[in-house]
Formats: sequence, C-alpha cells, structure tokens
Amino acid sequence: MSVDASVREDPADQAGSVRTIRPLGRPLQGSIRVPGDKSLSHRAVLFGAMAEGTTRVSGVLDSQDVRSSVAAVTALGAKADLAVQPDGSLAGTVEGWGSAGPRQPDGPIDCGNSGTTARLLMGVIAPWDVEVTLTGDSSLQSRPMRRITAPLMKMGAEFFPAGREHLPLTERGCASLAPLHYESPMASAQLKSAILLAGIYAHGETSVVEPAPSRNHTELMLPQFGVPTMAGEREAAVTGPATPRACALDVPGDPSSAAFLVCAALLKPESAVEITDVSLNPTRIGFVRTLERMGADVSVSVVKHVGKEPVGTITARFTARLRGCEVPASKIASIVDEIPVLSLVAAHAAGITVFRQVGELRVKETDRLRAVIEGLALMGVDAWEEGDDLFIEGQPGLHPPAGLSFDTGGDHRLAMTWALAGLCGNEPVSVRDFGCVSVSYPGFINDIERLAS
Repeated sequence: MSVDASVREDPADQAGSVRTIRPLGRPLQGSIRVPGDKSLSHRAVLFGAMAEGTTRVSGVLDSQDVRSSVAAVTALGAKADLAVQPDGSLAGTVEGWGSAGPRQPDGPIDCGNSGTTARLLMGVIAPWDVEVTLTGDSSLQSRPMRRITAPLMKMGAEFFPAGREHLPLTERGCASLAPLHYESPMASAQLKSAILLAGIYAHGETSVVEPAPSRNHTELMLPQFGVPTMAGEREAAVTGPATPRACALDVPGDPSSAAFLVCAALLKPESAVEITDVSLNPTRIGFVRTLERMGADVSVSVVKHVGKEPVGTITARFTARLRGCEVPASKIASIVDEIPVLSLVAAHAAGITVFRQVGELRVKETDRLRAVIEGLALMGVDAWEEGDDLFIEGQPGLHPPAGLSFDTGGDHRLAMTWALAGLCGNEPVSVRDFGCVSVSYPGFINDIERLAS
C-alpha cells in the first residue's frame, strides 16, 4: 500500500484524552465542502480492487475507516497508490486483481473500527478459493456479523468457528457460489452489499428484498464498473458471473458529515451555511427531511450527477423555533447515522420527538441509544426508550449547565454531537476520546472554526 500521510489528528485527541470544547464566539457563515462520502469511498476502493485494470479515484475520504479498506485490499493483492491532496482528500489509482481473484493474505486482516470494511469484505471474499481471517478493534468485535454470514453461507461460503456471532471470523470462499434470492429481515446497506458483491460471481441473478429502503450506493456504483444491476426502492439485484472493469470515480462530499454542520447552523443564532458538492442521494438525506418536519430552515438543490449519484448543495439557517416530530420506522434506515445529532436538535425543540424502531443503535460503534439518553440527561433533557422507540422531550431555549463532561465511548458520531453541545451552547464542555472523529471527519473542528471565523 502506498498512502503518503497519516490521518490528520490533533495530538491532544489521543485515545483516553479529554478535550475541552468552548462556545463559538461568532455565528457560522459561508460556504464549505465537507470531506468525501465515507460509504462511497469504501466502495471506490473495494470495487477498484475487484476490477480488471486500474481504477482512478479522487475525492476519497482520508479517514481511519477508509484506510482500513485500503490496507485490506492491499493485503489481498490489489495495488493502491493514493496521495493526500491539498484539500485533504485522497486521490490516485487502485490496480485490481480482476479475474485472477484475490491472493491468500499473509495473516489476519485487521478492519480496525470499520464495520463497512469487514462486512463488505465478506462478500468480496466469498466467491474465491481463499481462506481469510477478519478481525478488528474491540468495538468492531462486539458488533453482530451473523446477519452477514448467514446468507453468504446459503450461497456456499464457510465461516469458522461455526455459529460465532462476532469477529474474529475465518471465511473460506467457494469458487462455485449459488445465486440467492434473499428476503432480508432488516434494512441494511452493508448486508445488501455483501450479498450483491458475492452474487457478481454466481451464475444467475442474486437479489435482496428489504423491509424498508437502505443506502443504495452499491447498486448505483456497480454499473460504472460494468456490472449489470437492478436498483429498486426496496429491492436490488445483480446478474453474474461478471468481472468488474476499471473506471474513473470522483467521490462527492459526505451528507452524514454535512449533517453536523447543518445542525450547528440551526442551533447557533445568526448562522447561515452552505455545504457544496455533497451527495444528495435520497437514501442519505433523510436527516434533511426530518429537520424540515421540525420546522428547520434547511433546503437542498441538485446541481449535477456523478454516475447515478445526485450531487449538489445543502443550505441551512438558524431557526429560532423548532418543533418535535415523529419519525416512523420506515425512515430510520435513511437517518440511522444522524440520529445522535438529530436528538440534540430535538432537545431544543418544542414538544416530544419520537424515533420509532431504533434498536439498531444499540449495536453501532457503541450503544448509541443508551449514550444519547444519558448524554441528554446530563444536559437536563428528558429522554427515554420504550421498547425500541426513542422519546425526547425538548426544551426551547435550552441552556445546558456548566461543567458538562461527555464520554464518547470511542464513537465518532457521539463525539461530534457532544462537541456541538459546547460549540452552540453558552458553556464549555469536556469530551473524552474526541480523537475518534478521525474515523469519519478528521477536520471537523477545523471546518467549524473556518465557518465561525
């Protein structure tokens, strides 16, 4: 692997350290581009590694998670030559293994904290005669994997130890995978993608039907690599066998990262921000629709398409009066990564906000459901769970007390959420393990400060 710099990180944000986040002295104003979309960056690297030829990529997110994918495909025989650009993104080439398939790695592949790396790799490895052990950090080792291994086993892949739910797991691929029609019990882009990536090499159509729409980046990107796919609202399919072919990809900005700047603008008086060149994939901007229902001054405008991905601008302005709303279970998959920061906005809204069927939050990088409830309680906000539903009783004009200290549990989304409590409030807050933001948005604080300068 050739990547010429380490992920940007403040030395004060090492694991276990506490960072003090102070209120912004000025409103957020101006235009900014957030780093490349994490989901698309993972796929650009993974699909490029699978492809015949050399794929050119630009705008790739430089984060710990994406570097886990780069290291993984390198261990499997791809050649990644990526350099950090002046804007902090990665650009360069990925030379894939193509029809020769991945090589047997020298040892276990460490996926770090990246669930996307681990779960999509299971699909990538499934059609080949290799035996690969996948592992990760303590957080990733606690996340459920049987949802991925079960359908892949139906196709012919094997996993050891048999019946294990968590990493580390050893996967033995099968050179004659059977196609699969899978009725998924959950809406999960990672589950869907793993099955589709395995299905590229099966003889016939492999399809996944979901109970609600999930991110559709895999089925939108594969045609750029020459792989026939079908992309419906709740169903996706791939027809194999096919060998992906190299192409050129430019990754737009990440809407999940943009969500934190949008919410900061809504909460900080006199703020008005514009996030440009960001993915506006409908499966990714559910947070915008939720904020609109809360009465927020926020809008989107599609400017172009990159492949089949809509790209454009999100605009947000301070909104003095927000109201609670109910988010049905069918919409949760489109906002699951943004629920922590949406919960912070809900804490400032009049009335009760309800997020239905958010049990999946319990098995993210940490138990986000418990963490959100406990964090809001520190701020004096009533939040509670009933079954898998999250309730938040907002307080218009909320002013959190002085001396608040939040523990992120090493979860990047929580780190940025609790940072906003300090940035947009009246008192400094302390955030433990704030450095975990390097998983998805290393320059988060720098971008906030640029908008407030």
